Amino acid sequence: MRIPNPSRTPSPFVPSEVEGRDRNGSAYVPRHARDKRKWVLGLSAAIAALLTTTPAHAQLAVDVDNAGNADLVIAVPALPTPQSENTLAGTTEDLGNRISDVIASDLDRSGLFKPIGRNAVKRITVDEVTAPTFPYWQGRSAAALIQGFVKSNGDGKITVGCYLYDVALGSELTRQGFVVEPADWRRAAHKCADSIYSRLSGESPFFDSRIAYIAETGPKGNRTKRLAIMDSDGANHRFITNGQSTALTPRFSPDYKQIAYLSYVDGNPRIYVYDVGTGRQRLVTQSRNPTFAPRWSPDGRYLLYSMAIGGNTDIYKIPAEGGTPVRLTDGPGIDVGGSFSPDGSQIVFESDRSGGQQLYVMNADGSNQRRISFGGGRYATPEWSPRGDLIAFTKMQGNFRIGVMSPSGGGERLLTNSWQDEAPTWAPNGRVIQFFRTGRGAVSSTVWQVDLTGANERRLPTPVDGSDPAWGPILP
Repeated sequence: MRIPNPSRTPSPFVPSEVEGRDRNGSAYVPRHARDKRKWVLGLSAAIAALLTTTPAHAQLAVDVDNAGNADLVIAVPALPTPQSENTLAGTTEDLGNRISDVIASDLDRSGLFKPIGRNAVKRITVDEVTAPTFPYWQGRSAAALIQGFVKSNGDGKITVGCYLYDVALGSELTRQGFVVEPADWRRAAHKCADSIYSRLSGESPFFDSRIAYIAETGPKGNRTKRLAIMDSDGANHRFITNGQSTALTPRFSPDYKQIAYLSYVDGNPRIYVYDVGTGRQRLVTQSRNPTFAPRWSPDGRYLLYSMAIGGNTDIYKIPAEGGTPVRLTDGPGIDVGGSFSPDGSQIVFESDRSGGQQLYVMNADGSNQRRISFGGGRYATPEWSPRGDLIAFTKMQGNFRIGVMSPSGGGERLLTNSWQDEAPTWAPNGRVIQFFRTGRGAVSSTVWQVDLTGANERRLPTPVDGSDPAWGPILP
């Protein structure tokens, strides 16, 4: 088999484009691979073709707006390896098992698929990766099949291949491959699951992302609240602050490099920005006045926050590097919870200026303030969807529920119905919402997620109690 010489080293999460074989087994180099040779997989010819093209005739898909989609069965056998070799993260055989498990878990968590995991199906061979035994999978009632491989490279990195097949048609739908450090095997698994989710749903991905939240411990009235981050499935968890000062309301910056959060030090509120890469943080602003909920502008240049002065609470905007804040609201009452629209032109916030907490929208400079919520009860903690089509909020009417409405206030829908669900945060694709839940009379809270159908609720595992989740964008 001919192996093309790479012209440059790619991003580890760029789909592969290398030499493969046609249906007759003859070697070929696809035209786009000849034009854009990014990296090489030194594999047997049977699994060397990792392309991103999709056959035009493939029709398998799921409807994200249909709550009954979970009956689409998708098989996820273990990823084989040409030869089991040791890596810094375990053997390639072990990684093949773990990657399969993460892919199946991601797809199950979406609520759109019913995965058949590796323990319920046969182990496949390397040669089967590009030549599936479709009759076997049809016998397992699988509508779709995910196969792939894990290979150790000579430079210490690993290559992960990912293929999706339509079992009924016996056709390939998509294929991708990733060259990563062994420690990043989970990211390769999430990227594979993202490609499957996007191909079958037509929606943008969200598995390869991270979440910041407030980790809570201790008795009621004396809770320790620490800033923590983790992967979207709860893995790779780590605490950021030590709990000596209270941390609240974190939010990732648009470029994922920083987290803004509120901290109370010696009883005084301060807004910090934490650098995820260096572990350093800087003070943006501090005050003796009550301060709330810092939120990033879409370009990462500014932070919104609310501050109470003399019994009146208004929304302010300040440069993310620090500086002089600009007040955007100045009416009587309590204005809090500002969230920018994705294009940065508008801000949604909550205000009690009408007598009870309701949602309002204004231009980014504070002009044209107008009320958009008119239902019964009270509304709080609004957050604009990254798609721009919806605003999520907490509805308080007896219990606390998570809901969505259009930016004009129409189409209100409530998605949850527990005792106390609050503080929604959007997945990067705008199809799933996370929030935190507290039971009646309980001290502890937990992190949950629900999709826009309201039918697919999942609890996110955290090592301690959790509140104030903040979902970041897709990782670069």
